[in-house]
Amino acid sequence: MRHRSSHVSPPRRGAGFTLLEVLVALAIVGTALGASLRAVGSLTQNSTDLRGSLMATWSAENRLSQIRVAGEWPQLGNRNFDCPQGDLALVCQESVFATPNPAFRRVEVSVVDASNPERRIIKLTQVVPNGL
Repeated sequence: MRHRSSHVSPPRRGAGFTLLEVLVALAIVGTALGASLRAVGSLTQNSTDLRGSLMATWSAENRLSQIRVAGEWPQLGNRNFDCPQGDLALVCQESVFATPNPAFRRVEVSVVDASNPERRIIKLTQVVPNGL
């Protein structure tokens, strides 16, 4: 009779993942999601800034067009007035300067955010002839 040795084989490893593998996978997925959220946030902020810049440009162009169409000879000095666009509260700051040629004046229109007047969004300049 043959004697069989009682050899015990090590337990078989299951088909699942180890805790370390799961943690590494979660760290990779978390990093990728974090980067995606930062990118989306950046795109949203850029879109908001671009919209504000476009609206501010329209406000400044509206004022300069109004001067041209009316043949207005603006008074020297500074003045501020509200120039909202849609739901965006904007303030236009108009500055009129003399030029070396007395038949012309330089008009600068800066547009700022009404909630933060220190932050200029855009500034447009135009030379205006005396329409007399």
